[in-house]
Amino acid sequence: MIFLPKAALGLGATMAVAGAYVFHEGVMRVDFDENRAGGSHVHFWVPATAVSASLRLAPSHCLEDAATKARPFLPLLREISKELEKYPNGEFVEVQELSGRVRVAMVNGKLEIDAVGDDQAVHVRVPAETIRNVADRLEDAAPGV
Repeated sequence: MIFLPKAALGLGATMAVAGAYVFHEGVMRVDFDENRAGGSHVHFWVPATAVSASLRLAPSHCLEDAATKARPFLPLLREISKELEKYPNGEFVEVQELSGRVRVAMVNGKLEIDAVGDDQAVHVRVPAETIRNVADRLEDAAPGV
């Protein structure tokens, strides 16, 4: 009889630790809305750890190909990813026009990009740590960088 509570406690603790690990980097969020009749509405939330894990599971030849294509931009991506972490809250760009607005900012350690127009809206939120992990992984995969 005492085995069942111990097993439940072990399973619960394992689930709590696994959940903490999966969400330790935060959540990536992509929202896309078309403001018209029959328009699309896509709301996509993914644990940021899934990006890091997928880069480790991706076939090496595919990752090398992507890194080779991105090679000219890797030093810039690396520096931007380092600098973004220094500014956990700050607004970088905001453009307001009659037809819409675009805003790029760091909010609580996440890069937020908001583009709102008359007929559609796009909102993207990515943790800065995830950007750095992608930059590191691409640099590791790119030969000669």
